[in-house]
Amino acid sequence: MTAHPDDLSARVRQRIAGDVTPVTPAAIVSAVRAESTAAVLGDTAVLRIADRVRDDLVGAGPLAPLLADPQVTDVLVNGVRVWVDRGDGLRQVAVPIGTVDDVRRLAQRLAATAGRRLDDGCPYADARLPDGTRLHAVLPPVATDGPYLSLRTFRQQPFTLDELVRHGTVPRPVAPLLAAVVAARLAYLVTGGTGSGKTTLLNTLLGMVPPTERIVLVEDAAELHPVHPHVVGLQARTANVEGSGAVGLSELVRQALRMRPDRLVVGECRGAEVVDLLAALNTGHDGGAGTLHANTPADVPARLEALGLLGGLPRAALHAQVAAALQVLLQVRRGSDGRVLESVCLLLPEGPDRLVTVVPAWLRGRGIGLAGRALATLFRGRGVAVPPILSEPWPGAAGPA
Repeated sequence: MTAHPDDLSARVRQRIAGDVTPVTPAAIVSAVRAESTAAVLGDTAVLRIADRVRDDLVGAGPLAPLLADPQVTDVLVNGVRVWVDRGDGLRQVAVPIGTVDDVRRLAQRLAATAGRRLDDGCPYADARLPDGTRLHAVLPPVATDGPYLSLRTFRQQPFTLDELVRHGTVPRPVAPLLAAVVAARLAYLVTGGTGSGKTTLLNTLLGMVPPTERIVLVEDAAELHPVHPHVVGLQARTANVEGSGAVGLSELVRQALRMRPDRLVVGECRGAEVVDLLAALNTGHDGGAGTLHANTPADVPARLEALGLLGGLPRAALHAQVAAALQVLLQVRRGSDGRVLESVCLLLPEGPDRLVTVVPAWLRGRGIGLAGRALATLFRGRGVAVPPILSEPWPGAAGPA
């Protein structure tokens, strides 16, 4: 008589729970075989049940198949309801996730896997799981109808520029323009809202850096995995339960400068580290990059001002640093048509106060903008061929961003 998979999985979990040996894949397979017989289960069935038990013990449990789906970017759990985003917006899916208590235990186990505390004393946790998935969890009563889980997955193999073109993210005529930005060693920020594809685009562009150059990544959570032979990464560290041991992005940027970077990259500028990044880019480190949350390109100067104040940099000094350190903004947007490159802009000082303004060089649906000629001049000055899209006649320049 064949055992029901659920019953067998439960017995295997009980056996492993009573064992003192580490929970390894081999230990799980051995437990499955011990609770069954070769006549009942073949090798394929044993491995399938072993994978299921492992997900229940140390993985994401019933959420594991969703996180393994390469089309899924986000998995959200509201109480016992599950929502997923496959690039076309959130949709509720039927997943046997159990009761609210089951979800709470799942959240606590995932947080513990990442070395984070999640209980009544600390009812929220922000962590990165061993497979790179980013986890945020909130428990009741802070989560009024929770627990709430937010999981952001990351593509292990970054897109190439050709793949972004085929997906419609980057228009084909604009692809050589992005390649020229990297080749000319222009410093750039990828900007956009949450979930707009900033990390995806930055990953792709970093993969186009010449293999003779060394990329040093500084991140709050290690999310960038460019296809490049010489990448080293530094990841911030939060304080331990005693409140000590924290290592912030500002300190990591300073450490990165001592690591002989050809390209210094800050995964996400969200605090005072922007001052250290600007200082680094103003000391001969061309070609640096990063991402920044901004709903529109026009919001970027104000956003940088706010972050600069956190680092003690006055407005005038911040604009002078930006004008000397950064050249290009790549704005991405997420809408009904998916994640797309919305514009390519330049940061140019204007007026008697030399405050930085954002001027479009290319706009989706509108073509070349006012800064198109200036961008072409930058390419020529750095010995890079001007992309064909910038060599075309200007049918009428677009207005300010």
